[in-house]
Amino acid sequence: MSGRTRRAAVLGSPVAHSLSPVLHRAAYAALGLTDWRYDRYEVDEGGLAAFLDGLDADWAGLSLTMPLKKAVLPLLDTVSPLAARVGGANTVVLRDGARHGDNTDVYGIVAALREAGVRTPASAAIIGGGATAASAVAALPELGLDKADLVVRDPARAGDVREAARRFGVGLAVRTLDRYVPDADLVICTLPSGAADPLAPRLAGVPALLDVVYAPWPTVLGRRVAEGGGVVVGGLAMLLHQAVRQVELMTGRADVPVEAMRAAGEAELARRAESH
Repeated sequence: MSGRTRRAAVLGSPVAHSLSPVLHRAAYAALGLTDWRYDRYEVDEGGLAAFLDGLDADWAGLSLTMPLKKAVLPLLDTVSPLAARVGGANTVVLRDGARHGDNTDVYGIVAALREAGVRTPASAAIIGGGATAASAVAALPELGLDKADLVVRDPARAGDVREAARRFGVGLAVRTLDRYVPDADLVICTLPSGAADPLAPRLAGVPALLDVVYAPWPTVLGRRVAEGGGVVVGGLAMLLHQAVRQVELMTGRADVPVEAMRAAGEAELARRAESH
């Protein structure tokens, strides 16, 4: 690749807060990939097709965040079986003029939980009804579970998650946020920052929590669960592990430096916390 810059980026809206550039750039530095660069672009659903059409042969891959994970599917040449079953791709690998969609969120969820010692919970609840909740449903069979509570504001808007659950053979009992009383070993909260704060008193005693928020950290919910003696896994761990898999897919390297990426992410979050 001498003399040729290889490009990758994260797309989404909003995307300014994304930690993905910090993680991917740390990987490139540790791997000696001096001819690789990783950027971020504000792209919404309406602008996605034009953005993809404008990419040249220098581009190796894209990370996708909300609201693009489902919208990208019809724009791809191939979709991995996992991404198809989840109903969303957070990763696009660009190779030989073709666009290949994949999902590394499921891997990120499972790896983050296992790293924290959460391997075989007896029961689970997923809070939220978006693309990350669908990935959480897909992660349940890998944790030995075939059913879960799905906790949402409006059950009528949880259709995509229900469809993903059907494809993965996971039974969902749909509950509403205002009436949910937790009784699960593991709670996976996929709500955006601050949205789960009112739930914190009710969830204080759960044995294990994965909160996908990574800034600000700890969240009110994470703090309450930790105070109650529960295992708390933050969004950085999930983001880290899904990014590790993305770097593998985009670069073809198997020796991705997990700890260098983790250290870079932690340093950036500390810097942001100090600046506020």
